[in-house]
Amino acid sequence: MDPSPDALPDAPSAAAPPAAGMLLRDVQPGDLDVYVRLRCDPAVMAELGGPQPRDRVTAQLRRDLETVRDGSAWIKMIVPDDGAEAAGTVTLYSHGGVSEIGWMVVPEHQGRGLAGRAVRAVLDLARADGRWGLVHAFPATTNAASNAICRSGGFVFVGEEQTEFAGRLFRTNHWVVDPSARSDR
Repeated sequence: MDPSPDALPDAPSAAAPPAAGMLLRDVQPGDLDVYVRLRCDPAVMAELGGPQPRDRVTAQLRRDLETVRDGSAWIKMIVPDDGAEAAGTVTLYSHGGVSEIGWMVVPEHQGRGLAGRAVRAVLDLARADGRWGLVHAFPATTNAASNAICRSGGFVFVGEEQTEFAGRLFRTNHWVVDPSARSDR
């Protein structure tokens, strides 16, 4: 599906160093279908307050393209080696003085370790880049898979707190990692 007419044009794609079994590349205007599949899917969004309306997703893609273009965020599409279509996203951005990482994977690609490998690859990029400082993650307290990614990715558990996502509040576990303290993998 083509992005909306007011979507930004393709920016040069910056690919992350290879992670086993996947490629990470910058989000592109043609990723609207994957964004819709992720953000409008009740199963994917169950831990994030439920599916979002499609018009909100289109606007999110436009904002994400702009933040990648201006360098204020890294929004990487997770592309498995065995497919041409992206299977999810991993995002690193700053807000309120906090660098936060988040990830989503479409249901048919979940359980294959893609998100964990993508998170580790982005943390390795953050270590090499040096500008992000401590990186925080806020998975829902009930999201066992995302909390396991934090544990296996070297994050330290800080505690539980209320977190807002897409205008909704929910209970999260707060994790933090120092990418500069991570060793090469």
